[in-house]
Amino acid sequence: MIKMNNVKKTYTEEVKIGPLNLDISTSCLTSLIGPNGAGKSTTLLMIGRLLKMDEGQIQIANMDISSSNSKDLAKILTILRQENHFITRLTVRQLVSFGRFPYSKGRLTKSDEQIISKYIDFLNLTALENRYLDELSGGQRQMAYVAMVLCQETEYVLLDEPLNNLDVARSVQMMNYLREVVDQLGRTVLTVMHDINFAAKYSDRICAMKNGQIAANGTVTEVMKSEILTDIFETKIDVIEGPYGPLAIY
Repeated sequence: MIKMNNVKKTYTEEVKIGPLNLDISTSCLTSLIGPNGAGKSTTLLMIGRLLKMDEGQIQIANMDISSSNSKDLAKILTILRQENHFITRLTVRQLVSFGRFPYSKGRLTKSDEQIISKYIDFLNLTALENRYLDELSGGQRQMAYVAMVLCQETEYVLLDEPLNNLDVARSVQMMNYLREVVDQLGRTVLTVMHDINFAAKYSDRICAMKNGQIAANGTVTEVMKSEILTDIFETKIDVIEGPYGPLAIY
């Protein structure tokens, strides 16, 4: 489980995140939603230890991230940021192989190669594995980045806007893959999502943020209510029962 206890991040007197108190269940897909500037990505980056919190404590699988060894943490937690700046003259396979670094330290074994192939196949990238990143579309590169973080084979996977650069068809494909990661591989996935309806259809739980605070947290049914979403996004949002569950109408 991921546990946040009184976590705070202060940028200015006007821009503050927290205090955040949140438990994120294992073997679930949890989505962070909310308007721009709500603190979603900041929260994800603090959990991933890519951004230092000013106060509080974050525990992952009973490990305090502030004091845990980076090598140990890299074997239970992986994170994909929105901004990726890998050298473009890498092939898809070379990129995905970076996910094995906490184990191989750059010396890939036969077992590592098998794991790399597993996630290239899993995300349907086999035909592209020898293509260079700068030869791919934005959506194809995004798939390759996700394959890289999955290749690290950690229990906890953090994804900041995994649907970046994806069209509707690829977005559906990506979310189906993430459901398989949870349902078939038993991973715990925490995502930042802008699309409320994608979050509602594919998530087990939703945590909604507003002004640096947790405004609502619970199951999809508990959070997907017109009055809750209208208050969080400060615009009229109706929620109806669609063919796949609650559906937000803007």
